[in-house]
Amino acid sequence: MPALQFKQLSDQALLVQFGTTINEQTHQQIQQAIAILQEHPFPGLIEIVPSYTNFCVYYDPFTVRKSLQQKHTTTSAEIVQHYIKILLEHQLQEAPHESRLIEIPVLYGGEYGPDLNEVANINGLTPEEVIAIHTSKEYLVHMLGFAPGFPFLGGMDKRIATPRRAAPRLEISAGSVGIAGEQTGIYPLSTPGGWQIIGRTMIPLFLPDQNPPTLLRAGDHIRFVAVKEDTTC
Repeated sequence: MPALQFKQLSDQALLVQFGTTINEQTHQQIQQAIAILQEHPFPGLIEIVPSYTNFCVYYDPFTVRKSLQQKHTTTSAEIVQHYIKILLEHQLQEAPHESRLIEIPVLYGGEYGPDLNEVANINGLTPEEVIAIHTSKEYLVHMLGFAPGFPFLGGMDKRIATPRRAAPRLEISAGSVGIAGEQTGIYPLSTPGGWQIIGRTMIPLFLPDQNPPTLLRAGDHIRFVAVKEDTTC
């Protein structure tokens, strides 16, 4: 088990840090720890929110103290910290996390990717080379956030890293595939945004009538596939 670091964020929130480096091993440890904690929740647990190198536990401090009072602890955060440490110490192993591979068809360039040429120019590439690099990788879904179903992806090639637009757009179409710095992602809904838009998928990422309501989940891998406009996607 990695050496966990704990940081109290408020009287109802505790941060559990697994390291400082963003990589797949840390991601798997976080996902496994969350699965264990969800299987063995403590009284008062409200929500677990994962990030790249940590997760945050939200809890009801009154219920925690009432149900898990211990002599050697004085605060609800210390009680939660002790519970998580003991729980994970005995159960967190290095077993690989089960993952799905999902292909995302993308219409690159033109009206669907108005910033493709800009991304190419900034990096000294042709638009075709940007597409080839973007579709050559498998991306790990570290977490969902910002908007329902928005995947924060790891693994983008630095050769196509591009700063955000100087002037964000007031509206970006749902399904737009963008680049911001060394990240790439997909807008699940029509929202304002400043990412460089290089393409669009017609695959819906937010499915409010289904359970779960999102196509992607943390731990999935995705691969972008370039398609033509007359291809069903």
